[in-house]
This record gives sequence, structure tokens and C-alpha cells, in this order.
Amino acid sequence: QVHLMESGGGLVHAGSSLTLSCTDSGRAFSDLAMTWFRQRPGKAAPGKERELLTVISGTGDYIYYADSVKGRFTVSRDNAKNTQYLQMTSLEPEDTAVYYCAASFGPAQRMGMIMPDYWGQGTRVTVPS
Repeated sequence: QVHLMESGGGLVHAGSSLTLSCTDSGRAFSDLAMTWFRQRPGKAAPGKERELLTVISGTGDYIYYADSVKGRFTVSRDNAKNTQYLQMTSLEPEDTAVYYCAASFGPAQRMGMIMPDYWGQGTRVTVPS
């Protein structure tokens, strides 16, 4: 069973850094392809409500970044701790969103094409303008 829980969100000033964590209470964490999504406030186009930011494979040898966060955000995982991390730097008001951890079993390379099976409840990040 997979149960994901995010933590680490908060209110930070523009230019600051923040690290989010996502912990799984299950026993197969290393078999999971992990992702970070975000949902910005306001109305988004259908199908665009949640933005895929990162993907990391079970072993960490495959990593994907969306262009919007490449160079500013770093994804990592510690399988011994059943935890995925998202290190965010140079935060901007446009990064204000609820950040979700999501996962599926199977190849990480397909995560950009499917809706993950397991989701956390989300953690809010606010960067005032």
C-alpha cells in the first residue's frame, strides 16, 4: 500500500529557497517512480490544472525537469528513508501553488504521459509579490 504525505511548504519571500519532502509509509518505495506536480491558484485550462514538474525513477538514474523549473529546482530521493525531496531555489511569485507528490509503479519514463496512481494531499507554497 502506498500512502504519500508532503511537508515543508510555507510562506517565503521572493528569491528564497525551500525544500519539500514527500514520505511514503509503504514498503515498496524504491519500486515507485516519483513525481512532483503543482497546482497554481486560479482557473486553469482543462487538463492543465496540475503541472508536472519533476520525475525521478526508483534508482534515481532517470530524472526529468519541466522547463519552468529547470535550473532552479532539484529533485532527489532517499530510499532508505522512503522520502522524495524537492529543493526549490530562487523562488518567484509565480511558484505560488499547492505542490503534490505523486507516484506509480512502473517505468519512470512514462510518467509524463499518464496520471499517477497515488497522490499526496499537497503542501502549499506561497511567494508574495
